[in-house]
Amino acid sequence: MKKVIFSKFDKQAISQLPRVLFGGRIIVVQSKEEADKAVAFLLSQTILGIDTETRPAFKKGQTHKVSLLQVSTNDTCFLFRLNMIGLTSSIKYFLEDSTVPKIGLSLGDDVMALQKRGSFIPGNFIDLQDHVKEIGIQDLGLAKLYANIFGQRISKREQLTNWDADVLTEKQKRYAATDAWACIKLYEEFNRLKKDHAYQLVTVQEERQSDALKNENK
Repeated sequence: MKKVIFSKFDKQAISQLPRVLFGGRIIVVQSKEEADKAVAFLLSQTILGIDTETRPAFKKGQTHKVSLLQVSTNDTCFLFRLNMIGLTSSIKYFLEDSTVPKIGLSLGDDVMALQKRGSFIPGNFIDLQDHVKEIGIQDLGLAKLYANIFGQRISKREQLTNWDADVLTEKQKRYAATDAWACIKLYEEFNRLKKDHAYQLVTVQEERQSDALKNENK
């Protein structure tokens, strides 16, 4: 049976879906030594999900450097607190690595933000936005993509919290890890759908999508 996916996903329909959270191990990296160990582990993996978080600016003209680099396997996510340790030599080495694929979304923005922390030449990065267009999906945001492909909701509630805080809350850590981990899940599923021709693309008007979802679940 083919998976039904939509060319565009109704944002209002996302709130009806069950929430998904990364359920694996989360390791916060706050020193050069911890970064060295984390990078050694990550570069032994076969695929990684990657994302960043930046402290939001609420005043005109105010900007902040990227606060957090999160890198996830299928079961372990490392949160590199760049606001504390900067772009260490091992993190730079990781970002320039050309062997392990690092899957992300809108990676051009992430790379530019990271390069403001320190100069590096991007290695093996794969942007999901290049893959979704191949199967006819027009949405480019993580929440809509995950809802469309997996029928689950990624909450963005923690996005505008203070990522430069002395201690990250459990909700912040789980949110950050989920975004990086979700990139792996989407990439693997996109590849499966394309390889097996296992999807049916439905082009619908956004206001009709809730009805289409209900009919699919009957």
